[in-house]
Amino acid sequence: MLNDDDLIFPDWPAPSNVKALQTTRRGGFSAAPYDSLNLGMHVGDDPLLVARNRQQLNRHVPTEPVWLNQVHGVTVVDAALAGCVPDADAAFARSAGAVCVTMTADCLPVLLCDQGGGVVAAAHAGWRGLCDGVIEATVDAMHAAPETLMAWLGPAIGPQAFEVGEEVRQELIAAHSDAISAFAPSSHGKWLGNLYLLARQRLNRLGVTAVYGGGIDRDFCTCTDQERFFSFRRDGATGRMATMIWLA
Repeated sequence: MLNDDDLIFPDWPAPSNVKALQTTRRGGFSAAPYDSLNLGMHVGDDPLLVARNRQQLNRHVPTEPVWLNQVHGVTVVDAALAGCVPDADAAFARSAGAVCVTMTADCLPVLLCDQGGGVVAAAHAGWRGLCDGVIEATVDAMHAAPETLMAWLGPAIGPQAFEVGEEVRQELIAAHSDAISAFAPSSHGKWLGNLYLLARQRLNRLGVTAVYGGGIDRDFCTCTDQERFFSFRRDGATGRMATMIWLA
C-alpha cells in the first residue's frame, strides 16, 4: 500500500490551496526491473500492474491526473481541457481539482505556482526540453507575471552523474550562453551537466527567482539513489515516477 512515507512533498512556501507530491519507486505492485511503483504505461511493464499502481494514488489526489505522452517537446496543455493522453511535456491548471503531472526517470520535473494560488503547472524538463524552451513555454501558458511565480525542482539525475557529449553542451550554450557554467569537464572529452542549474538559469532569466528544491546533494540524484528513484541512465529498462500539482 502506498503510504505518505513513500512520497516526497515539496518544501516550498506555496499557497495553502496549492497541493503537490512527488512519487518515488516505493509502494507499488510492479516486479523488477519496474519495482515497484512504476507509473509509466510505455516502458514495457504489465499494464494491469501499472493501472493498480496509478489506482494507489486515488487517496492522494482529487481526480485522475492528466497523464501526458511526453515527447521531449515544448507543448503545454490545459489540464482541465486536455483530452486523453495528449502529446505534450507540460500542463497547467486554473481550475480546482485538475491534476497536472509529469513523469520522469532522470529528466527534471519542474512545478510552478503563483503567489495568489490561482494557477499551477508541471513541466518535463530534460536537456532537450530545457534547450528548446519548455520552461519558457510553461510560464507563458500560465499567464501570470513571472515575478509572482515560484518553482520547485524535483528529483533528477545529478551533476555528478549526468555525463554528456560536446554536442549536447554546445546546443545548450548556443541556446543561452550562460549555460556554459552548468558544465564541468569529465573524461574522454565528455562533460558533466547540471540540469538543476540549467533550469534555475532559465527561470531566473524569465524573472522567476523564487526557486526551491533542486537536489543539491548526492542523495537527491535519481541515478545514484537506486533505493528511492528510477533512473533510465542507470538501468535502461526501468519505471517512471510522477510529480503532481493541483489547486484545491
